[in-house]
Amino acid sequence: MNKEKGIIHESTGASLEEINATVEVPKDGSFLKKLLAYSGPGALVAVGYMDPGNWITSIAGGAEYKYSLLSIVLLSSLVAMLLQSMAAKLGIVTGKDLAQITRDQTTKSGGFVLWIINELAIMATDIAEVIGGAIALQLLFGLPLLFGVLLTTFDVLLLLLLTKLGFRKIEVIVALLITVIFCVFGYEVALADPHFGEVIRGFIPDTQIAADRSMLLLALGIVGATVMPHNLYLHSSISQSRAFDRKNEKEIAEAVRYTTWDSNLQLTVAFIINCLLLVLGGALFYGSNSDLGKFVDLYDALQDPSIVGGIASPVLSTLFAVALLASGQNSTITGTLSGQIVMEGFIRLKMPLWMRRVVTRLLAVVPVIICVVLYGGNENAVEDLLLYTQVFLSIALPVSIIPLTLFTSNEEIMGRFVNAKWEKYLAWGITIVLTLLNAFLIYSTLKG
Repeated sequence: MNKEKGIIHESTGASLEEINATVEVPKDGSFLKKLLAYSGPGALVAVGYMDPGNWITSIAGGAEYKYSLLSIVLLSSLVAMLLQSMAAKLGIVTGKDLAQITRDQTTKSGGFVLWIINELAIMATDIAEVIGGAIALQLLFGLPLLFGVLLTTFDVLLLLLLTKLGFRKIEVIVALLITVIFCVFGYEVALADPHFGEVIRGFIPDTQIAADRSMLLLALGIVGATVMPHNLYLHSSISQSRAFDRKNEKEIAEAVRYTTWDSNLQLTVAFIINCLLLVLGGALFYGSNSDLGKFVDLYDALQDPSIVGGIASPVLSTLFAVALLASGQNSTITGTLSGQIVMEGFIRLKMPLWMRRVVTRLLAVVPVIICVVLYGGNENAVEDLLLYTQVFLSIALPVSIIPLTLFTSNEEIMGRFVNAKWEKYLAWGITIVLTLLNAFLIYSTLKG
């Protein structure tokens, strides 16, 4: 293997060295001017919190339990804000991403095992994109589901086009697509006119969640779809895209501050969109005797007056399908970047983005094709597969949270930017609770 000239070669450089320290930031200026300069990575991270996997778990949660799981969406979003700020801080302070530091602290074989686990998590995310994109193509153009699945493999061409534009322009495009999704669902929820008091009460935690296994399954699916493992690796890398003096503690502190602001603002938008999805599912489908709560069901309902009354319109259903397609494609770039980060970090292997995308997408397409062939293109069976991929993400999450908490709580690694005591204890509490909940879910599922 040629370490310098081969298409696939050993990676020993900076994290995502193609974009590392490529975006200039002002040395002086107002708070808003600097915030705008640092804004962008948060949008790429937020995309992962509103992909088709979030859609199906949120819609299904609303259809089954109305607004009761809004408390899970809120808690998941707060957890995401804490973890993403820790991941960004790790990258800015150390100059390495989470995968690189984890590999430095473990053995070669240990790094390989961790790489496999994270690759499976990224594959689960890609399955969600494949299914969401294929169903959107079916809804918009009437394409057979199998053909739509195969067509999604060509999104590598979109990726190649975007990478030619430059990283800053990609951030802007992603932010615009997020705005489109936000406007579509804000408008549709406003038309659905949910009971405001019931929505507010949904943010109060319900003890029934832990007692009801089906409810717990959906709750963990929401957690897995919201707090995504690969996003921690992504943020620890792209937070280094800004060009500042890595040896100046004042500039490091400023970078941490503005990157955290960017992350929290973008994740707030993602939180609102996920709430809108759950509220829309609850307002339209809760209490229905029909088998509702799937992408196709929601699309049909938005144009069927017998289900949703006066708000039904072909325009609304088309907007929904367009937003679904945009969501899946929006996640393409972040999933590919995350795959590159974990591959280069854990096993120190580098390959071109287009090759990385082809391999990842082909691996994700195979289980979807098997599901489509076995169930004859049944959308419900395919969407059930999507739901279980989100539960897997929740199970894989502790593998990423534990090293993140360990490293950001280590003063030798972080210096004066080490986690405050409340951050450290809260992060460990989150890891323990999530691990126990998933262990209980696996046990009860096998027993059942």
